[in-house]
Amino acid sequence: MKDSVDGRGQGDAVRLADCIALMQADLVHAGPDAHKLMHRVSDILMFDPMDEWVPVGDRIILAVGLRCESADFDQLLERASAGNAAAVIVKAYGAPMERLRAAAGRHGVALLVAPDSIDWTRLVTLARASVVGAAADFVSGIRLGDLYAFANAAASITNGAVSIVDPLGRVLGYSTLPGQPIDELRRVTTLSLEEIQAPAFDTDFKAVYDSPVAVHIPATQEEMARLALAVRAGDELLGSIWIIDPGEERREAALSALDKMAPLAGLHLLHARSAFDVGERRNGDLIRTLMGDPDHASFAAAQLGLDATKGLAVAAFSIVRPQTGSLEAIQEIQKLLYLVTTVCNVQFKSSHSALIDSVVYALLPCEGNDPRAAHRRVVAEIGSYAQTISRFPLIAAVGEVALAVEDLPRSRGEALETLEFLLRGRAAAGEAGGSAVALYEDYRVPLNLVKIGAFIEEQGMAQQDDIAMIQGRDAEQQSEYLQTLRAYFQCNGSISDMAAHLHVHNNTVRYRLTRLEKDFGIDFDDPQKRLWLWLRLAAMDLTA
Repeated sequence: MKDSVDGRGQGDAVRLADCIALMQADLVHAGPDAHKLMHRVSDILMFDPMDEWVPVGDRIILAVGLRCESADFDQLLERASAGNAAAVIVKAYGAPMERLRAAAGRHGVALLVAPDSIDWTRLVTLARASVVGAAADFVSGIRLGDLYAFANAAASITNGAVSIVDPLGRVLGYSTLPGQPIDELRRVTTLSLEEIQAPAFDTDFKAVYDSPVAVHIPATQEEMARLALAVRAGDELLGSIWIIDPGEERREAALSALDKMAPLAGLHLLHARSAFDVGERRNGDLIRTLMGDPDHASFAAAQLGLDATKGLAVAAFSIVRPQTGSLEAIQEIQKLLYLVTTVCNVQFKSSHSALIDSVVYALLPCEGNDPRAAHRRVVAEIGSYAQTISRFPLIAAVGEVALAVEDLPRSRGEALETLEFLLRGRAAAGEAGGSAVALYEDYRVPLNLVKIGAFIEEQGMAQQDDIAMIQGRDAEQQSEYLQTLRAYFQCNGSISDMAAHLHVHNNTVRYRLTRLEKDFGIDFDDPQKRLWLWLRLAAMDLTA
């Protein structure tokens, strides 16, 4: 049983019904007793049958990955009831609602059924935020996710103009109350809907992110003083609220009000992101069609409003981590999708991205005089931001430009080929391998050699040729003829360079080359023979 990492709000329990309303996650109450919706809630727990059981009183338990037919599920409900848990959230996974109602009635516990399609990481975050959000009685009555209305309400309470900014510097909402003073920075950022300097490189943003409470940012010659607060859901940074300082007499009250707004601010940001995700899921389906179904690509492009006349390129992004199925891994890949979408939207004023098979894809338009330089710059920027969402490296690659939507599958294939090549290179480098980004043309030659090597294998050309026989001899006699042949090509046949490379005497090199000529019939003066041997070795080494 995983104890909650978010301790806020535990002192002021709220009703289960309030939490459900704030989550807005289409939860169905499967319990027969509506009175249980009045149960008080203090915290959230994630269930893991392998963990030690902890007290569950007044807590909502999320049964991640459990099916109602399993013994673990039945045992969970029994323990939840005995421990006076507030509720258990589960996915039906096709089980009839009658069976779930019967289980809830049998154990006398509130059972909430979430849609199978909802992402567990998002549900966990919403549940935690709802507990602290329901306990806060500030800025209520506003539709969750309406950040402009929330900003106006916050500005009214604090007496200062408000801006809400995401972690990448995009302005998500701002107040419009008349009469509140603003400076040129506020004017410029609300017009462009983005900060002048990225938060990752701004000392004021860093100071806000490092503080658990609202802080005062002193005025400068060009800018007015501000009050600011980092908004989080658990350990995830959702964004920040910035308020023009209302003055010394009102400052303390405004800082206190800002701290109290934090839980609801988190809920508003989460729901704003959820609304954004609905559109992105539709875009994701259309992007899948674009990159995998040429017959319907034109229809998908029209639905997305894509203009392919100047060309498009497919970018692929992947986080390199040992475990890809964990809850943390799922959360990180979702954060990566959000990061890619946001950065591309800022750079190109439009964004089309999707998560497919644990890889995030983005369609990059070709704009300006040097679109490939822009593509390289964007993936590099995403790579630099990636350290804020995962401790694991990011690998990113961009396929060549597709001049027609029907060519996008080719661009995607090139992006994946480059991505896999970078992953192999990082695996070979071991711990020294970090994040890497590239365009397809950066590795065109080795990638083509890999294709040639695959063709050789598929056609059976590698069977019983010179390389295969040398490999067999080395395996049988523990000799090093293949290593010698590889050094021959790397050193352009120079005996002294080969000896230094292999850390052996010059005569040892001459002896091995003589044996290669006599035992395997290799004529080093034959250019075609040299080409074949080099091609086989190069292709082998690139896929090792």
